[in-house]
Amino acid sequence: MRIWALAKRIVKQVIRDKRTVALLFVAPLLVLWLLSLVFTTSDTKSTIDLVEAPPVIVDKFKEIDAVVQQTSLPEAEQRLQDGKTDGYIEFALPKLKVVLEGSDPIANKAVMQTVQQVAQNLAPANGVLKNLVEVSYLHGGSSLTMLDYFAPVLIGFFIFFFVFLISGVSFLRERTGGTLERILATPIKRYEIVLGYFFGFGLFAVLQTAIVQWFALKVLGVQSVGSFGSVLVINILLATVALSLGSLLSTFARNEFQMVQFIPLVVIPQVFLSGLFDLRGMPEWVIGLSKLMPLTHASEALRGAIIRGQSLLSLHTSLWILLGYCAIFLLLNVLTLKRYRKV
Repeated sequence: MRIWALAKRIVKQVIRDKRTVALLFVAPLLVLWLLSLVFTTSDTKSTIDLVEAPPVIVDKFKEIDAVVQQTSLPEAEQRLQDGKTDGYIEFALPKLKVVLEGSDPIANKAVMQTVQQVAQNLAPANGVLKNLVEVSYLHGGSSLTMLDYFAPVLIGFFIFFFVFLISGVSFLRERTGGTLERILATPIKRYEIVLGYFFGFGLFAVLQTAIVQWFALKVLGVQSVGSFGSVLVINILLATVALSLGSLLSTFARNEFQMVQFIPLVVIPQVFLSGLFDLRGMPEWVIGLSKLMPLTHASEALRGAIIRGQSLLSLHTSLWILLGYCAIFLLLNVLTLKRYRKV
């Protein structure tokens, strides 16, 4: 009887906690749905520009459903530089020059498989065209590994995840421990409280970010053609977004367990939609959704800096978006403090 009474109390307690119910029944479905979306919808099809291509060659590419476009050499170079294609093929007979964008090993492989398939169709017996193909890279190169490709996203993810979790739990403890209540009893302004916590926790976020980045680049040997300082600036900006978001969401949690419950809703979707997996074959609404994720813009900036060696100036769009997210979350933090004190 006592066992039944205890079980009954636990069931009532869980049912009353809507976040726990959502974590038990909604979060697994959300994660499984994202997994199915990534692994069943994604279709890596390379985009290739053809320069001075004979009509018979163009027809061969179209026969295998390759995404190709005939264009001039200057336009092909510009489109490749802008990231609009995965590579271009210049038919400077007798040579076949293949120039790959180079920062994505999967896209590189897709382009080369397309070229080899066309070459096989044209010369199945002796593979003459295969010997005449010259391959060069705009970024990266043949030595670029999958770790090098995924590392910028993974570095950003781990920084985002741990800063989000630690800042959220730390801010929550300030509130549940009564420290925030005592601070609110003083004449201090709400924005001063938010900025004080932001800079206080931010110091440790910066230190953690620098250590994670140093370990990945210097110890693990991840290839990087960008400067350490540029990559650090991007990571610190991402850490400030995670810091402000974590402290904001902590105001909606009553304990650490409820703070952890935000992870499947806030962090995990970003893992699948931030660039770790190829989204080019997905519906437009999925790509639009991915653009709302702060980690997507951080990943684009980190790949630009680490693999392509782009400067902070050329990555300004992503950086401004991250800065905007940080400002919005801080502003919302100030507004949510009204729940605890009206000043």
